[in-house]
Amino acid sequence: MKFRLTLCLFAATLTTQAEVSLPKIFSSHMVLQRDMPIHIWGSATPGESITATFHDLTNTATTDATGRWSLYLPPQPAGGPYTLTVRGSNTITYDDILLGDLWFASGQSNMEMPLSGFDPHTQIQNAEKEIAAASYPNIRLLRIEKDSADYPAEDVKATTGWSPCTPESAKTFSAVAYFFGRDLQKALADKQQHIPIGLIDSTWGGTLAEAWTSLDTLGSNASLLPVFAARAEKMNHETTEIRQDALDKANREQGKPVAIRWHPDPDSWRPAGLYNAMVAPFTPLPIKGVIWYQGEANSVLNTVDLYDKLLPALIQDWRQHWAQGNLPFLYVQISAYASTPQENWGELRDAQRKALSLVNTGMAVTIDIGNEYDVHPANKQTVGERLSLLARRLVYNEDLAASGPLFRLAYPDKGAMHVWFDNAAGLHTKNGALEGFEVAGSDRVFLRANAHIDHEASGDTVIVASPAIPNPQYVRYAWPNFPQANLYNGANLPASTFTSLQLSAQP
Repeated sequence: MKFRLTLCLFAATLTTQAEVSLPKIFSSHMVLQRDMPIHIWGSATPGESITATFHDLTNTATTDATGRWSLYLPPQPAGGPYTLTVRGSNTITYDDILLGDLWFASGQSNMEMPLSGFDPHTQIQNAEKEIAAASYPNIRLLRIEKDSADYPAEDVKATTGWSPCTPESAKTFSAVAYFFGRDLQKALADKQQHIPIGLIDSTWGGTLAEAWTSLDTLGSNASLLPVFAARAEKMNHETTEIRQDALDKANREQGKPVAIRWHPDPDSWRPAGLYNAMVAPFTPLPIKGVIWYQGEANSVLNTVDLYDKLLPALIQDWRQHWAQGNLPFLYVQISAYASTPQENWGELRDAQRKALSLVNTGMAVTIDIGNEYDVHPANKQTVGERLSLLARRLVYNEDLAASGPLFRLAYPDKGAMHVWFDNAAGLHTKNGALEGFEVAGSDRVFLRANAHIDHEASGDTVIVASPAIPNPQYVRYAWPNFPQANLYNGANLPASTFTSLQLSAQP
């Protein structure tokens, strides 16, 4: 008893002497979001008074019974460098902090792929030249370690901290995020807006959308319950086996059962696992927006039929947890790729297109830069550029064309399908006659069709027909995994995959 009491007193002493600390997402060289309240938080001894000073601003907080503290400083314009000092029983100082725009980059391997590529075979286009030129002191980079968790975490597992963008720091950073930030900052500077850019790389290759979505959202949406079906069956089977093995062992060795605690498989596919470990720790931090590139894994695992529900749910989920209702969410439509047994990439690309019904979203179409035999296209420059165009239009209010043609409506008339597009000014083809269109009759069997742009009308219309289908009812475009598609608008941005058939209505 005396030994136990000594241990308890020792533990209590450690608790009362807890040092002030901040999450690992804070460090020197970071970017804090301009023009929004500056949120600083961390832990210390319960009841301790904490003072934070930043750019001549000061505020105090008192830790609660669990040792947590949180405070806000007034919004500030772009600028820096500044120093953040947090004082309690100890003092923490972070230098060279900028106020600018903070973008959260996430998704699977095409967002994860670093500027140096995936050795030994998959490389970024002109990688050596791009790395050598990656010196941008007012672009700051934070890359976090991959992790999965059962519950929302308060901090990330590990990070090397924020760093200015240099060839050394950029080469291991997301290429898409880097090109996005570089192009965005250059474009803003051309408009005399000198805004520091912070980029957070929270990515994991081969992961599912449901792994990046919180359990609250997945569990409250009846249409997403099938996401759990296979995992629940696996969990039940594993739990039963583990319990029975342990009871058998206990009965043999001790003649009595032992308590079993089963922990879910901490893999990167587990619903909500990546949200908990790699998104939740950032949600108290105000950001400018999100860039997202994911979907290939859902195609491989044949969960495409749920993706038109998963992606909007993920977007709304992140907005809710960041407490930024219309948080800009810019995403990349998966590219073109032939070397996969599942012929479902067209359906997934169309599901991504449908998520544009949510306000403050934008989609970068990339079917024209895919690689038939490599799921990781080398041309990440164009991906970053198209995301930056979307940001400039939707977030920074530039008057420019940021999207390719998007399907608006279609109807049959005189043996042909008439198709209208948004963002269709200057509609034209590349490399000859218009390709990539198919039509179907009431049997919903699609066949390749002839198509041409109706320049005599408004110029935003395509007429599609096939002699094999005299009474077409449906039309689709760029549907194969690796389509031959060549429709562009005047800004040379490609048209998105679409179908006029409501897939959920198929027999």
